[in-house]
Amino acid sequence: MIRDQAETERLTPWRLSVPALALVVLLCACGAPSTGPESEIRGWLDRGVAATEAKERGELMDMISPAYADARGYNRARVGNILRAYFLRMNKIELITTVSEIAIMGDTAAEVLLTVGMAGTKDSLLGFSADAYGFSLELEKTGGDWLLISARWGEFGEELR
Repeated sequence: MIRDQAETERLTPWRLSVPALALVVLLCACGAPSTGPESEIRGWLDRGVAATEAKERGELMDMISPAYADARGYNRARVGNILRAYFLRMNKIELITTVSEIAIMGDTAAEVLLTVGMAGTKDSLLGFSADAYGFSLELEKTGGDWLLISARWGEFGEELR
């Protein structure tokens, strides 16, 4: 379909405004970092993603409270064993996270709702694995550090437990 010059001129400002709007949104999103609890928690999450992708189990364990307990009956040691098994099975791990909500309670407690897309390569018939999970993380700030005290999770779209 051939457009006439008048129609093209009407569309040009629209086409230029979309990238301009996207640029404004990106610049606003990249403003000066906050120094409050939400910023600290986002940093904690970034640290956890980096540690997982690097398969640094010790770093992840340092982020979990010794008093960790969840509805599945898992404690800190059990979570550590799950991480150990996952890291041994996977050759390479990639995570994509989307934080839905960070609820701060006072200065020392928080709940984080997020979705995590997990993909990795492994030595199997297919050679890779990919899943998506929803998580609800309960954090407590102890001695200046945020620690995971409980978690619920489930496959994306299913009930968290």
